[in-house]
Amino acid sequence: MTSVLIVDDDALVRAGLRAILAAEPDITVAGEAGDGTEVLPAALRLRPDVVLMDVRMPRMDGIQATRLLRERFPEPPKILVVTTFANDEYVYQALQAGAAGFLLKRARPEQITEAVRVVASGDSLLFPEAVRRLATAYGPPDGRVGAAGLTAREAEVLTLMAEGLSNAEIATRLVLGVETVKSHVGNVLAKLGVRDRTQAVVVAYRSGFISL
Repeated sequence: MTSVLIVDDDALVRAGLRAILAAEPDITVAGEAGDGTEVLPAALRLRPDVVLMDVRMPRMDGIQATRLLRERFPEPPKILVVTTFANDEYVYQALQAGAAGFLLKRARPEQITEAVRVVASGDSLLFPEAVRRLATAYGPPDGRVGAAGLTAREAEVLTLMAEGLSNAEIATRLVLGVETVKSHVGNVLAKLGVRDRTQAVVVAYRSGFISL
């Protein structure tokens, strides 16, 4: 069972997300928060697997709240940013802060529930075109990929990560075991000095490793 904390300053949005998620047999809504200032106390109390995080909130935005969660938890919950605009500097900053992906508020119910399952499983929820635009619009050049000494296989894995493929999909594409792919992903993250897949993909775009 995947537990979710819903964070949004709009009570109607929270109610809508709660109704969508509560209808799923494998998802439970652990609680709600109406502002970023409430996120850390709620997460410490409820220990959710996933946080659905609004970006724009009045007292503390979702970016600051994401940073707090990453700082205070040895293994923080997966953070899924819920936003109105995909091509938004706030979204880029949230990904840089440690969010596992983002979801548009106009997403269909089945897209929302699937997004929760994806990030809960340890994968990132990436939309390649949107991440490319965000990384190139808001991120400075980054030479880490060229200096990382990736093996040919690791470079292949990073390329497929940038396409938004999950570990299982990468394994199928490369005819490898899922555990082998996980090992390659871990090596890529370590060599690039990043925390997660999302940041690895952002670095790949900013380095020019992925052709634009």
